[in-house]
Amino acid sequence: MLHFIFLQMSADNGWMGNLILIGGIIIIFYFFMVRPQQKKQKDQKTYLESLKKGDHVVTIGGMHGRISGFEGDTVVLDVDRGTKLTFEKSAISLEASKKFAKETKAA
Repeated sequence: MLHFIFLQMSADNGWMGNLILIGGIIIIFYFFMVRPQQKKQKDQKTYLESLKKGDHVVTIGGMHGRISGFEGDTVVLDVDRGTKLTFEKSAISLEASKKFAKETKAA
């Protein structure tokens, strides 16, 4: 059906119809794929910049811990009494950390 409409549009309007169709596809692609991904990346970057000592976080691998310090682009997490692990800042998950914070507030 869509193929028939595309052929009909090509026959009636020539190259202008094709240009409008391709432009519409590009606009839809931008608003449903590119823009939400850019917003998600911006939120993740803002979250990583706002982290401070003592925050509870979850890494992308599922490790839970409390931030005990920063060393450049790395974060030192206290995962148990006296056990400290070093992770890249980019390994901290915004979604998992928010979910963990929501669950701990509800409990």
